[in-house]
Amino acid sequence: MATTTKIRPRALLRASGGPRYAVALAVDALGTGLLRPFLLIYGVTVLRLSAPATGIAMTAGVVVGLVCMPAVGRWLDRGARSRVVAASMLVRAVGVALLLATPTGHVWLFATAALFLGAGNQAWPAAHAALVATVAHGRERDAALAGGRALRNAGLGVGALLATVCLAGGTSALQAPAAVTGLAYLTAAALAWSVHVRADPAAATAADGTDAGPAPRTRALLGANVIYVFCLNVPEIALPLVLLTQLDASPVWAAAIFVANTVLVVTLQVPVTVLLSRFSRRTVLAFAGVVLAVSYLGFLAATSLGPGWGAPAVAAVAVVCTLGEIVYAGSATALVTALAPAHALGRTLARFELSSGFGLAVSPAAITALAPHGPAALWGSLAAATLLSAGAVATEKDPEQPVPPPAGPRSPTTAGTPLDQPEANKPLLRPVPRVATGAAVYPGLRCHTGRIPGQKRI
Repeated sequence: MATTTKIRPRALLRASGGPRYAVALAVDALGTGLLRPFLLIYGVTVLRLSAPATGIAMTAGVVVGLVCMPAVGRWLDRGARSRVVAASMLVRAVGVALLLATPTGHVWLFATAALFLGAGNQAWPAAHAALVATVAHGRERDAALAGGRALRNAGLGVGALLATVCLAGGTSALQAPAAVTGLAYLTAAALAWSVHVRADPAAATAADGTDAGPAPRTRALLGANVIYVFCLNVPEIALPLVLLTQLDASPVWAAAIFVANTVLVVTLQVPVTVLLSRFSRRTVLAFAGVVLAVSYLGFLAATSLGPGWGAPAVAAVAVVCTLGEIVYAGSATALVTALAPAHALGRTLARFELSSGFGLAVSPAAITALAPHGPAALWGSLAAATLLSAGAVATEKDPEQPVPPPAGPRSPTTAGTPLDQPEANKPLLRPVPRVATGAAVYPGLRCHTGRIPGQKRI
């Protein structure tokens, strides 16, 4: 089945929320990259806290962020979109302000700052996905989500590079990047707020032909996602640990793999997502699990080469792992938004982010616990668990979607129920006609709404 895979940048920008929102994402990512990778170093070296106390405070921030997700989901389901995105940025700005105000040795104030930063970091992905799902639909939405991830990774990489340069002036120089981070969050929050995207819950319910009810319980998908997200910590935790402790390799190899991972995600996330749009999202997500499992077995074979050839082999396999990560990231959130009924989009995304946050929280402990038992324990366990997760994703039945009543065009302010099937002979990103007016939406935005002829429901 042929699918047009030409990427149109202007259409992609519109589907992503518009120019101002794209600038907000870039500024937010730049600020996050300046501080987030170095928060532990900031607590230990600038504030003179013990490493265990700093780590516990950061972990508590992540946990509090996860606890806040149900409230974020309910807020989104009341129609808020850009306000939730802006709030997630503003909360992190408060966290940075508290961090800068923390005197040396005061662990509780640092813990409070970490709580605000953790809550904002956990709330942002669901809020961003809900906003994109409101202004774009179908495969255009998938490409917009992929574009947002590529832009965010680029900002994170540039921010981390700038912070690394600042570290040349000593660890105390981290206070300057922290201050810039706070300003970046404030700027991004103002820009995101100015977009004024909001959904109409009543119109969403009418478009679905349903009464407001609970979010769909895709237990297999959520459980599999906990394992899938381990791949995000492989370049940052698993590979440096293996290279340094098992292969006696130079730290340069770990740094090179991390840089290559960032560059590949930035350059390939959108093209790969568009290329795979000819297949159903669930099929692509299951395929991502297979690719990741193959890469884990590749790491097992590479580490068996020992010092010398082991490090280059690990670096080569890391490219395959990154491709699996790209396929996973381009299909997972897209599948969740496609399965969610409009009235429960926020709660559905909140549950998905809960599974992602839990996986990211436990993966460092799991990786560091398995690594001392040898490569087979680490990579064999990851490969087996990921293959089982891929099988669960492939075999789970989609929740039944109600057939909407025949009516006029759907309001552009509601995130409808997109369909998880390939689109036949349709350009992925294309100019679309203006739709009927509804509640307020981003000025000048035109997005595809309604059902495409020939599409099937999930």
